[in-house]
Amino acid sequence: MSAKIHVVRLSILSNISLIIMKVGAGIMSGSVSILSEAIHSSMDLMASMVAYYSVKVSDLPADDEHPYGHGKFENVSGVIEALLIIVAAVWIIVEAAQKIFKDMEIQSLEISIGVMLISSLMNYYVSGRLYRVAKETGSVAIEADALHLRTDVYTSAGVAAGLALIWLTGKRIFDPIAAILVALYILKEAYILLRKAFLPLLDISWDPQEISRLEGIIAESGVKFHGLKTRRSGNYRFVEFHIEMPQKMPLAEVHEICDKLEAAVGREFDQTDVSIHPEPTS
Repeated sequence: MSAKIHVVRLSILSNISLIIMKVGAGIMSGSVSILSEAIHSSMDLMASMVAYYSVKVSDLPADDEHPYGHGKFENVSGVIEALLIIVAAVWIIVEAAQKIFKDMEIQSLEISIGVMLISSLMNYYVSGRLYRVAKETGSVAIEADALHLRTDVYTSAGVAAGLALIWLTGKRIFDPIAAILVALYILKEAYILLRKAFLPLLDISWDPQEISRLEGIIAESGVKFHGLKTRRSGNYRFVEFHIEMPQKMPLAEVHEICDKLEAAVGREFDQTDVSIHPEPTS
């Protein structure tokens, strides 16, 4: 089993456990902020399942129908996950806003605060595992899943703080206010994720810092080049450019130079497909 599949399964199991805990605590306490967190975890579970499917598909080799591989399945997964988060956040805001002016009775505060703190700690551990694998593999889908859970770390802690304020002051308005603040934070993170996952679907070029490193690698070979193009597809990268070679240079030497350039780029950037077009100069 690959590291990507293993860590996404861990995320799925973690989310199922947290949903059960939060729903139970929400029903016992009557807290809208805890129920909003249960909704958030439900969306995270759906996102983890989408990520699980996408990482399995994205690792498939290129075929006749997908000559550039299946990497963009991860970007599609990231977009779906971001949209799920946005839907959940809007639902939380609507529900919480309706309860600001209602007289609510919140019970079992100690248990509810404990559940939120446990949730925060569990998500911190699992998101850390996800981030490590995402960094090692360049997986957009796993990074998106990690972002979901890392968001939960802060939102669960925020809900715990809101419940603690109710416990200390007796003012129940802190519960819907905490839920709305959680939802606004979720919307911000969802926008960042949506942008990161969606732009590669438009074949946007690499980050300027990465392009600068790439240009440096090519320039170090001593060849003149132009027409540099870059794009990403999930955790795969694609590069193409033209190099200028002496018109009478033997084809074998030109091929050897291209091989060395491809190897140099591959050492700096993992899972990169390099296409080089030699052009003769007088």
